[in-house]
Amino acid sequence: MSQNRNFEPQRFISPVVKNLRPSGIRRFFDLVANTKGVISLGVGEPDFVTPWHIREACVQALERGYTMYTSNLGMPELRRAVARYLEERFGLSYHPDKQILVTIGASEAVDLALRTVLNPGDEVLIPEPCYVSYKPITLLCGGVPVEVPTTQARNFQPNPQEIEKRISPKTKLLILCYPNNPTGAVLDEDTMMAIARVVEKYNLLVLADEIYAELRYDGPPVSFASLPGMQERTILASGFSKAFAMTGWRIGYVAAHPELLAAMVKIHQYTILCAPIMSQMAALEALQHGLKDISYMVEQYDQRRRLVVSRLRDMGLDCFEPKGAFYVFPSISVTGLSSEEFAERLLKEEKVAVVPGNAFGPSGEGFIRCSYATSLQELMEALNRIERFVARYTRLAKAVAHG
Repeated sequence: MSQNRNFEPQRFISPVVKNLRPSGIRRFFDLVANTKGVISLGVGEPDFVTPWHIREACVQALERGYTMYTSNLGMPELRRAVARYLEERFGLSYHPDKQILVTIGASEAVDLALRTVLNPGDEVLIPEPCYVSYKPITLLCGGVPVEVPTTQARNFQPNPQEIEKRISPKTKLLILCYPNNPTGAVLDEDTMMAIARVVEKYNLLVLADEIYAELRYDGPPVSFASLPGMQERTILASGFSKAFAMTGWRIGYVAAHPELLAAMVKIHQYTILCAPIMSQMAALEALQHGLKDISYMVEQYDQRRRLVVSRLRDMGLDCFEPKGAFYVFPSISVTGLSSEEFAERLLKEEKVAVVPGNAFGPSGEGFIRCSYATSLQELMEALNRIERFVARYTRLAKAVAHG
């Protein structure tokens, strides 16, 4: 390639993009890729293969020649199935032709929602620790992320009063992701109702990322949109990746007020056009015949959850018991290490990959995220290695403390 001394690529990159921090999760994935013999508890992905009947539906669709575009909104049959699912599981009523859009995973749904509603300078309230994409997407839309810290003392649920304290005339949107990544927290009924009152009082919108809604251990799934007066104020983003073990299919959906959805479709049709028809056919099969698969996977996750929490507590780590998703978020303060030091040294010394808590925001410092979406055999070995590591650094921390 010829070299042009006058060409300076950095001049052409948007300052917003230039200043974005790379994902803390991806950085550790790269470290794992270059280290042999690693057990990874870092990936937020089910270890189950997509159920056979869902894969077979895709194969049959390909054999029958389903390789064309669909409507921008997605296949009508799939949208009707999503509407039935939301009504039967969450008590929500959405018109499949006016209020549901099939997307490239819940990630596109989140991106569309923020791009649709944000003007430059609009503020977005984000309880954290939180999924790593919310703040960068807000910034890319010209918005201003406003962090709402959560604490283990409150089971990582946002305090409605703390939300209210951060509301200004520029506040437009509140993002809620429960069950939560990375903490596994869920919102109890009182907290949900109190947040709903704040939302109504200040005339806010809510982006409810409910991709983990089905992975809940303390009761049936609940949607924020099901609260009185909240459905019209809520943009509901969800999908098939976590509950149906369909991460690589990249298929999700967004449900919202007809006017909000029509605006989102404008962006979707110019940037994506439509989700792949093969993935849509698989998603249709998942909704029609796959709910039993969810029940089986949740049972397996629940066994692992109880094992991991028990083992982490036994080795001296203060560990909040997650009520949803497939993550634990233990405190590692007894080791005297920061989150990044812990994760980097654990990877180097014991070949176990976890994600430092500060990758999910300042409130995550002093914690690590471990995914228990992995086999029991690997999980047991990883816990044994973590126990050795924790014992070693806890002793060192005590020795330093006592001079």
